[in-house]
Amino acid sequence: MMDILKEGLIGSLSSVYSIALIVIPLMIVLQIAKDYHVLNKLSQHFKGLTKLLGVSKDAILPLLVGVIFGISYGAGVIIQSSKEGDLTKKDLILLVAFLVTCHAVFEDTLLFVAVGANGYVLLGVRLLMAVGITYFLSKRINLNDLSELDKNKDLI
Repeated sequence: MMDILKEGLIGSLSSVYSIALIVIPLMIVLQIAKDYHVLNKLSQHFKGLTKLLGVSKDAILPLLVGVIFGISYGAGVIIQSSKEGDLTKKDLILLVAFLVTCHAVFEDTLLFVAVGANGYVLLGVRLLMAVGITYFLSKRINLNDLSELDKNKDLI
């Protein structure tokens, strides 16, 4: 029994350490990018995507990190951006909706290609579904409904 607990604890700590090795430098890069206004320049290239998805320009970097590196690493950047007040509740909901459908596109796609899937079809379907679902939600989310989340956050 102790061996199982020891192995579980060591495995968990190892995973947290691995995530920290990537998330902490990403947050440092994010802060440097903000300080030097790199994010403003980057967001200009994705202006069409922000309009389509209904998110603010501040949501682009967390979105890209989540798409490229996955939800685990993207979550650190999303949490940091949220704590700094850069993201609205609507941004957070739409980011999560997009990333649930389409995250870690390189890693997951290559993994499934290795077992015989068509990577182009897999990636295309994931991107189309993510954009479609997020677009639909962006049109359906009522900002007044989001204020209800503040009233009920003590219940969570």
